[in-house]
Amino acid sequence: MRSALYTGNATIVVEERPAVPPAAREVQIEVAYTGICGTDLHILHGDMDHRVQVPQTIGHEMSGHIAAVGADVNNLTVGTPVTVMPLRWCGTCPACLAGHRHLCHRLDFIGIDSVGAMQQRWTVPASVVVPLPLDLPLIHGALVEPTAVAVHDVRRAGLRAGEKAIVIGGGPIGVLIALVARSVEADVVLLEVDPRRRDIADRLGIRTLDPTRDDVPGEVAAWTADAGAAVAFEVSGSAAGITSAVELLAVRGRLVVVGIHSKPREIDVFRFFWRELVMVGARVYHRDDYETAIDLLRTGAVGAESLITHVVPLTDAAEAFDALRRGGNVMKVLINCQETS
Repeated sequence: MRSALYTGNATIVVEERPAVPPAAREVQIEVAYTGICGTDLHILHGDMDHRVQVPQTIGHEMSGHIAAVGADVNNLTVGTPVTVMPLRWCGTCPACLAGHRHLCHRLDFIGIDSVGAMQQRWTVPASVVVPLPLDLPLIHGALVEPTAVAVHDVRRAGLRAGEKAIVIGGGPIGVLIALVARSVEADVVLLEVDPRRRDIADRLGIRTLDPTRDDVPGEVAAWTADAGAAVAFEVSGSAAGITSAVELLAVRGRLVVVGIHSKPREIDVFRFFWRELVMVGARVYHRDDYETAIDLLRTGAVGAESLITHVVPLTDAAEAFDALRRGGNVMKVLINCQETS
């Protein structure tokens, strides 16, 4: 079978590798689609070389069908459409014992810390497999994982109907957060510098502002009657983004840090004191976030068709990574793992 591997030095290589048959309590999945996400780009840039066992197949946003089951797997059958919640926790560390298994001190994030989905057949523990409804197209099922990230972020914010929320950064996760926030009847504005990303958000009915051209503080003041936003989601991972998020919050507003800030950032701590602000981290998801994400995709509350801008065959995975790295008219790129050019 073919597999896309990160080989270090900002390189993706597609090569033939033997399929791994499922052992006891494992299943083998015929992978339909695997998405490329921001974390995969961090891997490509070498930011996670301390975690990835080079060369390694990467990818964790996926959908497919069960192709084979190992011994002692009784609740999954061949042909079932599935996705994977790519988290394996130890169950014995302080985080796990406190009920926060998704933040396990020894977490195996499958696709980063172990072999991922960007291959034709992928063998994983049965415990991480999540069945998909038959009426959800597999191409949309590949968006369950990033949608679950957005669901978890909105829940961490405690966002309520009628509250005003700012989302800073209009990539796939930022747009998904805006859509999930809208699904709980919050009022949302998205800040994004890229006109193509703003256009996609606009088509999805999300109000957008351009921080390089618009008077963002003035627009937010008018929108909130000078109060500021109840919640700001910082998704860009930039220093300017974190500064803007803090400045735009209302008294007792909540800052939710979603983007990966690979370098320490300065934050106006005095403003946190003066306005009694709250800062919340948001990382990955729970199983019920996955179930909600599936329902949002199945019902059309998340506009998967607009978010998926490119689908490429597995053999073109390296070119797909290059396209994302360069930017341009790209939002969510999926790898069709069964199609080869």
